[in-house]
Amino acid sequence: MWLDLSLARTTGWSACFLALLLSGCASEPQNGAATAASVVMAEEVSPAMAALNYYQMLNRMTPAQLARERTALAGASSPAGQLRLAMLLGHPKAPTDLPKAAALLDGLLKSPEPAAISLQPLARLLADNYGERLRLEGQLEKQGQMLKESQRKSAELQEKIDGLADIERTLPQRPRATRPGSGVTR
Repeated sequence: MWLDLSLARTTGWSACFLALLLSGCASEPQNGAATAASVVMAEEVSPAMAALNYYQMLNRMTPAQLARERTALAGASSPAGQLRLAMLLGHPKAPTDLPKAAALLDGLLKSPEPAAISLQPLARLLADNYGERLRLEGQLEKQGQMLKESQRKSAELQEKIDGLADIERTLPQRPRATRPGSGVTR
């Protein structure tokens, strides 16, 4: 029961924070100072929400910024850093390395650290997504190979047909056969 209340509070705070964050994007305070409520809410951001915010930030980055971010996260050892690196390695705007991203997420999913445990639902979602993308890429590659093979076989068959047509053109014309009893005498 305590867990359910804690989850409800966390979900409520997350929803409030998201609403506050979105309203903050819509208008800027006149004096430029943050309100006390937004400071309190910013301090209570869950690690998963921070990771989702990071993913949104990745969408706004240029390829050069993504490359710098990849270099900066290369040696990440914290669970949050590993999750960020996995997000970056699987991001469509950056050069992807899905097997490495999946390996990072797998390590995060197996980690007993409290910081990793709080990120595991998001890591599971990403791991499932990356696994599906890897499966689809494998199917696409397999279909591409099958297409090349069928094109090769089609070209071979066309060459055989052309060869038979050439042979047929070089054959001498057969004289027309006459029917017996048609009145032609010899």
